[in-house]
Amino acid sequence: MQVLFFGMLKDITGHSQEQLELEAGSRLQTVFDHYASRFPRLQQMAASIVMARNQQFAPLDTFLEEGDEVAFLPPVSGGSEPACELASPYIRTIEDPEGHFFALTRQPVEVAEIRRRLLQPHDGAVVTFEGVVRNQSQGRKTRYLDYECYEGMAIEVMARLGREIAAQHAISRIALVHRLGRMEIGETSVAVIVTAPHRKPAFEAALEGINRLKRTVPIWKKEYFEDGAIWVEGEWDQSITAS
Repeated sequence: MQVLFFGMLKDITGHSQEQLELEAGSRLQTVFDHYASRFPRLQQMAASIVMARNQQFAPLDTFLEEGDEVAFLPPVSGGSEPACELASPYIRTIEDPEGHFFALTRQPVEVAEIRRRLLQPHDGAVVTFEGVVRNQSQGRKTRYLDYECYEGMAIEVMARLGREIAAQHAISRIALVHRLGRMEIGETSVAVIVTAPHRKPAFEAALEGINRLKRTVPIWKKEYFEDGAIWVEGEWDQSITAS
């Protein structure tokens, strides 16, 4: 099977991916124990590491099969490849029949284009949240940020999250878009855009969208300072760690 490491776990293990052979009937716990014995720091971080099997969050007692893809996921907080010129600015997208839109990009987030994509004649409100890169963090001057993610899993989690929010609020459409790679001060890293007939549900859905995205989507942020760089540690949503 293929084992993937993201964020600070790449630095700890020295690998982004590795092939691993296990006996039949092994569980995710077996994989975790294998690497924790090689890299004791993983055992120290056990309470904050989440495991995934085939791009789905999975508990440690999950049985594994030949050909599975297993991922070690550190606490989310959302390096990188340079941006390339593409016909579409997006590297992963999901667009629902209802018009909800979810995307990952390495290009600047075009909020106006997304707004036009969502807006319908019966809408009376558009609420947009943009997370932007600031120039300092805890008293240290930030030079730039770098975001990476588990792309295939991240876009599916974003879509599931958006659909749940749309079902719980009286809104028309929702978009969740996250940028990856290097971002300079003042640039948009994430956007949540909601359209609705009325403003109250649009505000509520947008706030829930960014709050839940930050805790459930496997995206990681590295901050670069004048005197070094660190992976930013956040935390997983309790619904994930409880599984």
